[in-house]
Amino acid sequence: DGGPGKDGIPALDAPDFIEIDQVDFLDDDDLIIGFKVGNEVRGYPHPILDWHEIINDELGNTRVAITYCPLTGTGIGWNRDLSTGTTTFGVSGLLYNTNLIPYDRGTDSNWSQMLLEAVQGKMAGTAIETYQVLETSWGTWKELYSSSKIVSTNTGWNRNYDRYPYGDYRSNNNSLFFPVAINDDRLPSKERVLGVISSTKAAKAYRFSHFPATGIGVLSDTFRENNLILIGSQEHNFIMAFQQPAGLTFEAVQGQLPISMRDNEGNLWNIFGEAVSGPRVGQRLEATRSFIGYWVAWGAFYEGLDIYE
Repeated sequence: DGGPGKDGIPALDAPDFIEIDQVDFLDDDDLIIGFKVGNEVRGYPHPILDWHEIINDELGNTRVAITYCPLTGTGIGWNRDLSTGTTTFGVSGLLYNTNLIPYDRGTDSNWSQMLLEAVQGKMAGTAIETYQVLETSWGTWKELYSSSKIVSTNTGWNRNYDRYPYGDYRSNNNSLFFPVAINDDRLPSKERVLGVISSTKAAKAYRFSHFPATGIGVLSDTFRENNLILIGSQEHNFIMAFQQPAGLTFEAVQGQLPISMRDNEGNLWNIFGEAVSGPRVGQRLEATRSFIGYWVAWGAFYEGLDIYE
């Protein structure tokens, strides 16, 4: 029991959006989760998600729930179209390994955010379909997508979005409000890492230190059934992972965000893995089941997970 009770933390079901030049509540180092469908791009700021944890939204025919757990630092895009019909998600008030347990309002089933599946109720054992999202800093997001829409503080709820509600939790490696089953001390507990999850429910972690301090870096790796291409940057505060197509090799493109990679065929790819020029223009790299979160959570949910060396 996390304390507030079911819907005690209110999800947002009809978010209000504003233009970037109207945003006055974010600092450049605040984090934001971005989602792109076609030419439509939207941003969901952490300072709002810290208070609401779930934002149910719709972009064209794509129905998404941006689920975010402040205690594990995990932001994931969920498909709201289930086998039982389209639903919205709410905050159950329950936690497992200090991680958010959403519930779907169609069947009242509980879902584990980091396990990406239902764990109680009619939908138990059902995997959730995820959408690839980008987590980065507000400073980088403004450079990437200056015409995007951003969730505003006009939420209908009386919350202080200028205040982080959990004190020094993000920076204090000794601070956990709730216990975890496994405490993996190989990395600092609050270090943000990108985890990639395989079809066998194993995971591998990639650190920001694997990427350049300035500019953008690209690395390729093989993990279980996945041939991966990852792009990342400490300076721009992002890591993204995609399936690497056979026959393609990639290199980083500097200074042209959101363009981030060039391949051996001459295609240019943006940060969401979309080919924006070249013979594959209009194609999109296959997404991975991956997201950024605190190391303490990855270690607890995916015991002994690999760390990229």
